[in-house]
Amino acid sequence: MSSNTKECDYLVLGIGSGGIASGRRAAKHGAKVIAIESSRYGGTCVNVGCVPKKVTWNAAAIAETFKDAPAYGFQVGGVPDFDWPYFKKKRDDYVKRLNGIYENNLNKDEIEHFRGRAKFVAKDEVEVALNDGGVQRIKAKHILIATGGRPMIPDIPGKELCINSDGFFDLEKQPKSIATSGAGYIGVEMTGMLHALGTKTHFFIRGDKLLRSFDPMIQDTVTQEYERQGINLYKGTQITKVEDIGHGLKRVTYQETETKRESTVEVEEVLFATGRVPEIEDLKIADFGIKLNEKNHIVTDEYQNTSIPNIYAIGDVCDRGFELTPVAIASGRRLSDRLFNNQPDAHLEYENIPSVVFAHPEIGSIGLTEPEARKKYGDDKIKIYKTQFTAMYFAMMDPSEKQPTAYKIICAGDNEKVVGLHILGQGSSEILQGFGVAIKMGATKKDFDNCVVRGILTFLSCAIVRPLLHMPQFLAYSDDETALSRFKDGDSTGIFILMHIDAY
Repeated sequence: MSSNTKECDYLVLGIGSGGIASGRRAAKHGAKVIAIESSRYGGTCVNVGCVPKKVTWNAAAIAETFKDAPAYGFQVGGVPDFDWPYFKKKRDDYVKRLNGIYENNLNKDEIEHFRGRAKFVAKDEVEVALNDGGVQRIKAKHILIATGGRPMIPDIPGKELCINSDGFFDLEKQPKSIATSGAGYIGVEMTGMLHALGTKTHFFIRGDKLLRSFDPMIQDTVTQEYERQGINLYKGTQITKVEDIGHGLKRVTYQETETKRESTVEVEEVLFATGRVPEIEDLKIADFGIKLNEKNHIVTDEYQNTSIPNIYAIGDVCDRGFELTPVAIASGRRLSDRLFNNQPDAHLEYENIPSVVFAHPEIGSIGLTEPEARKKYGDDKIKIYKTQFTAMYFAMMDPSEKQPTAYKIICAGDNEKVVGLHILGQGSSEILQGFGVAIKMGATKKDFDNCVVRGILTFLSCAIVRPLLHMPQFLAYSDDETALSRFKDGDSTGIFILMHIDAY
C-alpha cells in the first residue's frame, strides 16, 4: 500500500442526497468516513433535479394563477412578462447556497471529502483523479456507490444542437419555441412548465399517451389535459434529425412511427428527456465482475448489497427502480445503521413508495396500478373506486378553462385493502403524503370510509376528499354535533365533511 493511501471505514462515492445521508449517518455512528464527488455537491436533486425543477414549477404555477385571476374579478391585464434571466440567477444562487450547506454538513460531521473522479483499482481500494490535479488513493472496509445517473440524447444527426434535461437549467433565456421529446415524468414536467410560462411547445412521444408507467387513468387524463391546454402533442413520432438553419432557429425532422412519413417543425431549442443512464463507466467496477442488469444498473438485494462483498449501491445507480431522492436518502441511512450501528436487519422496504409528478395539474401515485393489481391478485379479487370531476377552484372559470381532477383507489381482497391510489389535480403532491402513510400501514376501504375530516375550507372540502374516499353522497352540516350524531346513527356509508357553511 502506497504511503499516499488513506484508509477509512466507509468510502462514499458520490455526494448527492443519498451518499451524504448515508455518510453522515455512518459518521454519527462513529465510523471514519471519506466522500468523493466529481461535480457540485448535492447531486442531481439539488443541482439539476428536484430543487431547481420545483422552483421553476412554482414560477409556472404563478403564471397560471395570473391567467386564472380575471375569472375571480382581478383586472390584471393578462400574464405579466416573465424575466427569465432574473429568475435563473436567483434560482442558481439558491442552488449554490445548498451546495455550500452540503459542504458545511460534511465538515461539521468531520467527513473528509475530495473533488475528483474515482476508479476501482481493487475491490477495496479506489484511485481518485483530483479536480485540482494529483491523485489520491483510498482503501476502505466498506464502499458505497452513489454516483447517480446522467441524461442521454439519442444518437441522431444534429444531436450536438440539442440539450438534455440537465441543460434545461443552463438556458440563459426563455425560448420562444421548443421541441421536447420523452413521455416520462421529466419530459411531462419540463414541457408543462415551459408551456405555462409562455413558450410554444411541440411535444414528441413515441406512443399515444404520456406517463406510460403510471396507471391508465393518469395516462389518459394528463394526455387529454395537455392537448386541451394547447400543447402541440405529436403522438406516435420520434425526432430523427436536427439542423441549424440560422437566425436562432433549428429545423426538427420527425418521423411517424407507423407510416414512416417525415415532417419538420422549426423551433429555437430542442430538449430530449428520453431517459437516464447510471454513472458508472469511469468507476471501472465492471472490471471486477460486479453484476449489472440489462440497463447497466448495479444489481442489489434488499439490503443494498451488490455481488461484491462490502460494496453497496443506492439511488439512481442501482436496480431498485425508484429514482427518487427520498428513497436514496432512506436506503442510505438504513444501510449505515446496519453496517455501523448493530442493526443487522435495517433496510428499506420498497413497496408502497409515493411518487409525484409536477405536471399541470399535479399527479400523485402510490402502490400498484390497476393492470399490476389485476395481474397480482386476479380480476375477481380487485375492486376499483374512481371518479373525475372539476375542483371548486375552477367554479368561476369558463368551461373551456377548467382543469380536471381524477382519483382512483384500487382495493384487493374481501377486506378491500387499498393496494393502489392514483390522483391528478390541484394539490395532489401534498395530498398524497398523508394517504401514503395510511396505505403503508395497511389501510382498507372501510378505514377510509370511517374517517371524519373536519374544517376543510378550501376546494378540498367537496372536490377532493369526497371522491377520494368514494363517498356515495355528500352531506354537509353547519354544526359539528349534528354531523357527529348522524354519523353515529349510521346515516351514510361514506364520510362526513364537517364545515361551517358561512365560511363560503
